[in-house]
Amino acid sequence: MKAPELISFLKTRRSSKIAQLGAPAPTRAEIEDILTIGARVPDHGKYHPWYFIVFEGDARAQVGAHLRTAYAAENPDTPPAKLDLEAEKFLRAPLVIAVVSRIREGKHPQWEQILSSGAACYNLCLAANGLGYGSNWLTEWYSYSSTFKKLMGLDERDHFAGFIYIGTPTEKNEERERPDPNHIITFWNKDTASLNKGEPYGMPDAGLPKAGVTLL
Repeated sequence: MKAPELISFLKTRRSSKIAQLGAPAPTRAEIEDILTIGARVPDHGKYHPWYFIVFEGDARAQVGAHLRTAYAAENPDTPPAKLDLEAEKFLRAPLVIAVVSRIREGKHPQWEQILSSGAACYNLCLAANGLGYGSNWLTEWYSYSSTFKKLMGLDERDHFAGFIYIGTPTEKNEERERPDPNHIITFWNKDTASLNKGEPYGMPDAGLPKAGVTLL
């Protein structure tokens, strides 16, 4: 079934600024719909290599204790005011959903499992948008904090793929620059001499990651 409205939406969708995500939050029924859609992604081997943690209501403030502890442990001598700020990270939107990539044992590559987690993040965003809410997929320091991961009950197989902030938009999203299709798309044939790899595309440091940066 063709869905021209869906195509039009996908051509114009963009993330909401986190400062523009206000109340009300999705209802519990809407949250369940968002999570159901979030899990409906490509998943080679049917591993469901991800799970979700939902922060709503008072839970957004309660998790602040773990954020404070993790930041203080990894950043000694941090002033109390800065710790207060970090502890309030999840209060910036009325709903936050963590997507955790959990590698499953099996014959299919870990990389494909990780990609599936990314697809789950995006599906959560799209589902929220489809219900009329704004969304923003963030990582920030706590996604990579070993202390925070441990406090939240994650183990060595688990990695935060992202935190999806969801709320009611308080302002209309502004469009931003998008890549030129001619720089990133190649219609290949046997005579193709080179691929359009997206370089240059406006970023001064678009080369390889610096030494010490882990790709996976």
